[in-house]
Amino acid sequence: MELNDLAAFVSVARAGGFRDAARIAGVSASSLSIAVRRLEARLGLRLLNRTTRSVAPTEAGQRLLDKLTPLFGEMEAALDVLNVFRDKPTGTLRLNVPASAARTILPGIVTAFLKAYPGIRVEVVVEDGFVDVLSVGCDAGIRYDERLEQDMIAVPIGPRVECFATAAAPGYLDAHGRPGHPRELLSHACLRVQFAGGATPTWKFERAGEVVEIDPPGPLLVRPAAALDLSIAAAVAGVGVIHLFEELLRPHLESGALEPILTPWRQSFSGPFLYYPGRRHLPAPLRAFVDFLKAGDMAGYPSTDVKP
Repeated sequence: MELNDLAAFVSVARAGGFRDAARIAGVSASSLSIAVRRLEARLGLRLLNRTTRSVAPTEAGQRLLDKLTPLFGEMEAALDVLNVFRDKPTGTLRLNVPASAARTILPGIVTAFLKAYPGIRVEVVVEDGFVDVLSVGCDAGIRYDERLEQDMIAVPIGPRVECFATAAAPGYLDAHGRPGHPRELLSHACLRVQFAGGATPTWKFERAGEVVEIDPPGPLLVRPAAALDLSIAAAVAGVGVIHLFEELLRPHLESGALEPILTPWRQSFSGPFLYYPGRRHLPAPLRAFVDFLKAGDMAGYPSTDVKP
């Protein structure tokens, strides 16, 4: 059995398609397709279901993938030990992050990290649901405190305090009024977002110890990883009220395209964490990234400590 054929199957199954796997591996999609077909022919089993839009493992393919993933992980770890002989580590760092972190937190950090470690390649998978980072082929993820498992090691990343801003276009507020209490939003057109898993988060507000949580109606519902810009554009166009991370809305708030409302009711919360499973050996690219975060080598962010 050719090891390269097995590796081709794993890369395609992880990426969910031949083109994406080829782009990640730096090879042609046709070469991966030939390798997978050769593997299927030798095994006498179909391992991947192929459509014009996606590729997914068959039941047999999923069982093989489940067995091969830890084996290839061990092989990568074995090769990773050679990094101690280099001046700077090399390899691939795979991160699983929510859309908000990809847009507001990673740009400044990743660009500085890549300049400091030119031998490391960073792959970012945008996904809003909490996942087992190892099972999806990633080294670490970024999530918020309430979504972290107890057995994970967590390192602060990005700003330590964040908040949501509620806003609308001045023209919309002139026509429909400026709410003074969160419950008044129930009579407004609200622009909602939905996680990939189907959950639509409620809007939370807090003032002087009073916490208000509402589930307002609205004319637009988008999934954040794919259509945040659509939701923001709709708010700027005067379609309704938006409730998102303040950092995402900041350019429009500063330009006056959006007007903040319910400012005294803004609820702040702790910033995100880089999380990864606790284990003795960390891949060199991940270790370099963790040390980079702790040292505070990126502009605008202080050094951090590991969360107990």
